[in-house]
Amino acid sequence: MYNYLTKEAIKKLKEEIEYRKVVTRRKINQDLKEARAQGDLSENFEYKSAKRERAHNESRIRYLERMIKTAKIIKNTTSKDEVGIGKEVYLKFEDEDDIEKFFIVTTVEADPMKNKISIESPLGSAIYRHKCGEKVTVSSPEGKYSVKIIRID
Repeated sequence: MYNYLTKEAIKKLKEEIEYRKVVTRRKINQDLKEARAQGDLSENFEYKSAKRERAHNESRIRYLERMIKTAKIIKNTTSKDEVGIGKEVYLKFEDEDDIEKFFIVTTVEADPMKNKISIESPLGSAIYRHKCGEKVTVSSPEGKYSVKIIRID
């Protein structure tokens, strides 16, 4: 499976990897050194916490490297009036009166709590490359529903 990423998203991932390898590792190693100096490691909370933080950091580095390795670089080739990456889309959900604004982003930038949806999500993939005024059916794990594209910025 590919991760659809832009060149900019890959650049951000590489920057995070570099930061985690240089800055975060150094800080964690210093924390471990200080915790070891306190003596008995079996009941040393700071030591256990630093080890847990080190494991999390290394796991995140591996995850980001795997994302880059499996990435399929995409360019936004959509026209001005089509839904595409980096665009704001205003949608009206069937049976609702409100219009909601969504930002179409890559997998890495997705944040549903901020209405940033990936083009790989059910909603994002359904509306991708559709035009203003079109009604689109979305297949999600909860079932099918329809949305109408009101505006694209």
